[in-house]
Amino acid sequence: MKQFIVIGCGRFGGSVAKTLYQMGHDVLAIDADEDIVQHISEHVTHAVQTDATDEQSLRSLGIRNFDVAVITIGSNIQSSIMATLIVKDLGIKYVVAKAQNELHAKVLYKIGADRVVFPERDMGMRVAHNLVSSNILDYIELAPEYSIMEITALEEWDQKTLHEIDVRAKYGINIMAIKHSKNDKINVSPAADDVIRIDDILVVIGHNKDLKKLQR
Repeated sequence: MKQFIVIGCGRFGGSVAKTLYQMGHDVLAIDADEDIVQHISEHVTHAVQTDATDEQSLRSLGIRNFDVAVITIGSNIQSSIMATLIVKDLGIKYVVAKAQNELHAKVLYKIGADRVVFPERDMGMRVAHNLVSSNILDYIELAPEYSIMEITALEEWDQKTLHEIDVRAKYGINIMAIKHSKNDKINVSPAADDVIRIDDILVVIGHNKDLKKLQR
C-alpha cells in the first residue's frame, strides 16, 4: 500500500484521488476550496483545505512521508509550478503534474516533475481515434512518434497464429497482450503459436505511421 498526496481536487484530481483510495491506498487530498474538500472527504483517507503554494502549510502536514504527489492544479499555472517545486523540495521522490500546454510541461520537468500528464489532450486523442476507426478501443501516446493501441482483431487475422500473421514484418508493430474473447483470459506474453480469433482484443505498440495500418 502506497501513500499518495493529491493537490487540486477538481474533476480530474478528484477522480485520481477517489480511484487511488478505492484501490486500497492512503490518500491525502488537498484543495484551497472548502466545498471541494468537504465533498471529497468521504472518499479519501484525509482531506485538508490549505494553500498548496504555502511551504509551511504543506510541511506541517508531514507530506515528506508520502510516496507520490499528484499535482492537478489546472487553472493556475503559477500555483501548479510552485506546488511542484515545494513537494519536490520537501522530499517526495515521485511527482506527477498536470500541464495545460507544452510550455507548462517543459517548466514542470525543469523543476523536477517526474511525469507530466495532459488529461484533456489525451482524452481528446482517444475519442478522435475511436470515432475515426471502429476497431480502435483505446489509444495512449507514449512519445510524439510512438503509441499503444487497444484494437479488435482484423478480419484477415481470424484463426491464424501470430507466426502466420507476422505483424512485426508486415506492420512493424508488436503485440503486447491478447484478451481472448472465448474465455476472457488475458495473455500478456503471447507466443508465436497463439491463435487469433475475430473478437479478440489486442494491445499493440509501435510507431504511429505503422499503427495507422491497423485502422479500419
